[in-house]
Amino acid sequence: MGVLQTAVGTVAPVIRSAGPGPQQHKRLGPRLRTVIAYLLAGIVMLAVYIRLSMTFGLNSDSANILLMGSDLQHGNLLLHSWFSSDVSFYPTELVQYALLVATFGLHAQTAHIAAGMTYTLVFLFAVALARAGTTGRGALIRTLIVAGIMLAPSFGLGVFALDLSVGHIGTAVPLLATWLLLERVERTGRPRWWVPVLTAVLLAWVLMADPIVLVVGLLPLGAAAIVLSARTSWRAEGSWADRVLAAWYPLSLVAAAGAAYELAGLAFRLVHQAGGYSVNALPFKLTPLSSLHNNLPAAWKVLEIFGANPAGTSGVQLALSLLHLASIAVVATAMVTACVRYFRIALIDQVMAIAIVVNVALYMLTNAAALAAHEVAIIVPFGAVLAARLLPTLLPVLGRLPVLGLRLPRLPRTAVRAPVAAAAAGALVLAGYTAGLGWELAQPAQPMANIALATWLEQHHLSYGLSGYWTASSTTVDSDGKVAVRALMQLTVRRDLWMSDEQWYNPALHYANFIVLDAKPGYFSHWEPNALIKKYFGTPDRIYHDGQYTIEVWNQNLLPDIPWRPWTKK
Repeated sequence: MGVLQTAVGTVAPVIRSAGPGPQQHKRLGPRLRTVIAYLLAGIVMLAVYIRLSMTFGLNSDSANILLMGSDLQHGNLLLHSWFSSDVSFYPTELVQYALLVATFGLHAQTAHIAAGMTYTLVFLFAVALARAGTTGRGALIRTLIVAGIMLAPSFGLGVFALDLSVGHIGTAVPLLATWLLLERVERTGRPRWWVPVLTAVLLAWVLMADPIVLVVGLLPLGAAAIVLSARTSWRAEGSWADRVLAAWYPLSLVAAAGAAYELAGLAFRLVHQAGGYSVNALPFKLTPLSSLHNNLPAAWKVLEIFGANPAGTSGVQLALSLLHLASIAVVATAMVTACVRYFRIALIDQVMAIAIVVNVALYMLTNAAALAAHEVAIIVPFGAVLAARLLPTLLPVLGRLPVLGLRLPRLPRTAVRAPVAAAAAGALVLAGYTAGLGWELAQPAQPMANIALATWLEQHHLSYGLSGYWTASSTTVDSDGKVAVRALMQLTVRRDLWMSDEQWYNPALHYANFIVLDAKPGYFSHWEPNALIKKYFGTPDRIYHDGQYTIEVWNQNLLPDIPWRPWTKK
C-alpha cells in the first residue's frame, strides 16, 4: 500500500477521494454552464475563422484533400489507388472532410469550412487544457493568455499555416485531447490501468495520420515519462520490485508511446495489404553542418506562425507583426520557466515543452527549413497552453489584484506594481490583437486559384485534361467537378502521384484531350514544358489562349502517351 501511495504521490501531489461527495449533484449546474459556454464560443469562433480562412486563396493542396474526402465519402473507404503526400491525414482530417463534402458538396467553400472548424477545435481544446484544474479568476487568467496568443493568426502566410493549410495544426486536436486525459489523471491522482491503453490507441490513431506525432507526441511523452519513472523509483523505498511498482504509471506511459508506434505501423500495413492508399516518402534529411547557415531564414517562419514576422510588411500589418512579438516573449518566458522548474511542473507541461524544442530544432536543422511554416504550426497551441499554465505561477500576487475584483492585502508597493503593470500590458496587447483580427476579417475574400480557367474550360466543353500540379486539382474543384484536370510533373510530364488517384490516368476509364499551360511566373502557377509535350504528345490540333493560360487540344486520348509505362493496375 505504501508503494502505491509513493507512486501516486509523485505523479500527482493532490489526491482526491474516489467516493461520491455530498455536493456531487450540485456540480452538474456549473458543468452544464461550461458546456454551453464552450458551444456558444465555438459557434462564434467557427464563423470568425471560416471568414478568416477566406482571406487566403485555396490551391491544389486543399483541392486534393477535398477530392480524397469526396472519394472516401463515396465508398472508397481505404482510398484504393490513392497516393497521399508524406502525411496521409487518413483517420483524422480526411474523415472530417468526407463528412463535410457529404454535407456541403465538393466546393471550394467546403475547404474553408473545414479549415475554420479545425482551428476552432484546436482553440477550444487548448483553452480546456490551459484551464484544467482551475476555477474563477485563475481560470480566467489562463483563458486570456491562451486565447490571446491564438486569437489572431497573422494575415497572409500566418493564416495559411494555421487556419487553412491541411497539415500539422489539425494534428493538435487529438494530441491536445490526449494531453487533457493525462492531465486529469495526474491532477486527480487516480491513475488506472486503462489510461495508458487508451493513450496508446489515441497516439497510434493520430500517428497513422501524421508522422510528425513521432516528434511532438511519442518522443516527448516517452522522454518525460522515462525521467519521471527514474525519479519515482529513486525516491521510493524497499526492494527493486517495490521501486518498479512505485513507478508503474510513468513506466506504463513509456510503454504506451512504444505501443502506439507499433500499432500505427500495424494499422498502415493492414490497410496497404488490403489495397488501400500509399504514402509518399518523407523528404526530410539532416542539413550538413557546412550548409546549416542556409537554414537561418527559417527562424523568421517560426515568428510567422505567431504573427510576429515583420519581413515584407508595412502599415497595419507591420504594426500587428511588432505587436505579436509579445506572444513570442510570453512563450519564450514559459519555455525558460519550464526548463528552470522542470521537476516542479506537471508531466504534461514537460511533454509540451520538449515537443516545442524538438519540433523547432528539427525544422531548423533539416531541409524542412525550406518549407512553409505549417511544419511547426503545432507549437502555437502547445506554446499558448504552456504559457497559460506556467506564467501565472511567476506572479502569485496577480490573483489578488483589485482590478480582478479581489481584496488587496497589505503588500509592498513594488509587489503590487509588477502584476498591475503585467495586467495592464496584457489588456493592451489583447485589445490590439482583437483589433488586428477585426482588420483581418475586413479584408476581401480571395477566390480559389484558376477559377477563370475552370469557367473557360466548361464553356468550351473541355471536360478532362492535363496540366501542372498547381493548376490541375484547383481547377477541378473550381468547376465543382464538372471539369477534371490531372497533374503531370514539371520536368518529366509523368504522372504526378502526389496527393492523387492513380485511376485518374487510366485510359480505359478516362479520355483526356487537352493540356493547359500556365505562363504566369511563380512557383504556384508557372508550368510550360513545351519541348516534352511535343516529344511525347505531338503537335496539338487546336491551340487557344486565355489570359495567362494556353490550352492545347488534341483529337485523341493523351493518357496512353504519358511517359511512364502502359497503364497497369498495381
